[in-house]
Amino acid sequence: MSAIAAELPRAAVNAKLIALISTGAVSLGVFLSGFVIREPAPYELYMAGLIGVWALSGLRISRSIVPLVVLLVLFNIGGMISMTQMANLMNTPLYLAVSLFLAFTSIFFAAVIEAQPALYRPIFLAWILAAVSTATLGILGYFGIMPGAEVFTRYDRAAGAFEDPNVFGPFLTLPGVYLLYRLMTGRPALMPAYAVPLLIITAGIFLSFSRGAWGLFGASSVMLVACLFLQSNSGLFRLRVVVMTLAAFVLLIIAILVILQIPGVADMFSARAQLAQDYDSDRLGRFARYGIGFMLAMEHPLGIGPLVFGQIFGEDTHNIWLKALLDYGWLGFACWAIMIGWTVAAGFRILFRDRPWQPYFLCVYVVLLGHIALGSIIDTDHWRHFYLLLGLVWGGIALERRHQHAQGRTVGAPTAPRAAAAN
Repeated sequence: MSAIAAELPRAAVNAKLIALISTGAVSLGVFLSGFVIREPAPYELYMAGLIGVWALSGLRISRSIVPLVVLLVLFNIGGMISMTQMANLMNTPLYLAVSLFLAFTSIFFAAVIEAQPALYRPIFLAWILAAVSTATLGILGYFGIMPGAEVFTRYDRAAGAFEDPNVFGPFLTLPGVYLLYRLMTGRPALMPAYAVPLLIITAGIFLSFSRGAWGLFGASSVMLVACLFLQSNSGLFRLRVVVMTLAAFVLLIIAILVILQIPGVADMFSARAQLAQDYDSDRLGRFARYGIGFMLAMEHPLGIGPLVFGQIFGEDTHNIWLKALLDYGWLGFACWAIMIGWTVAAGFRILFRDRPWQPYFLCVYVVLLGHIALGSIIDTDHWRHFYLLLGLVWGGIALERRHQHAQGRTVGAPTAPRAAAAN
């Protein structure tokens, strides 16, 4: 009997140790997603191993996540079918392998969140740490403060540890929105702890000079404030949200005015702040290529092959919907459209429900909505953090279904004896 009693604490310690290791492993993967300056990046190599280990350890794909699995797999099958239309395959098999891998990362994060909802917090903390780190590199690189700073810039814009400023800026958005959420809802004593990293992240987004990143962060912040305002019935809390929003807006304007005094920043800002650049509105610019691409897609229902559009016109599609049509065919486009529609609808249905994970779900949902809108002017197909966002939303959807199921069992349990007694 004493031996059994001794085994119980040991089993509890082992369970805690396993939980700690798994939390650290997932968090490290999220942290590595902020450093993609070369491909294959450490993120790919690490996540491939991590997914393999979890799969061998019995990672469970519940019925709630099956729609995501089916739609992402069919989307990639569309790409494989599209590849058959190519005369020269070039690097297409590798490109599709990356697409499928990223789909698996989305499924992985959805599954681990459903299994361990407490992982939301360390995932967000790891993302914030990655964002502050890569934003700092981008800021230092932009101002040339450290040796080799040019590695962290592209086209005279901050890029951090990313290949492209247009991916660097959007990557910073979720941590920025979450820190903004904490500023508005957290204790006043902790505001400096949220404000400092938020300032660094916001500076990184600004110095990326990415119009998409600016719009994404602005739109996501507005949606967050609107959701907080609608979610609460407290007049005092609503007043706090309004006051904090106005204060944040004023501080942001002051910070922008200050940073614009730095030589070179104002010129880049005025150039990038235009709604349409020359490469957008030229005769064969981005917008003209949209029309050409959609007409081409109507003639090729199986697609023309991944990356072929860029070889024909010198520039890629810069539109995820057009990308899906041409690179993954009508099958891929249909699956992508259904997946996005399903995600938005299912997520919105549970957005305001009072759950322990609701703050995380709210932030990730509004940022994903912003990314979906951004996909209309830029190609998000291989953005690692987009698939992470998608997985976190589907993890929340699966959690809600599991919660409802458990609640139904709890409510239904006492009724059985009463029914038996009545009989």
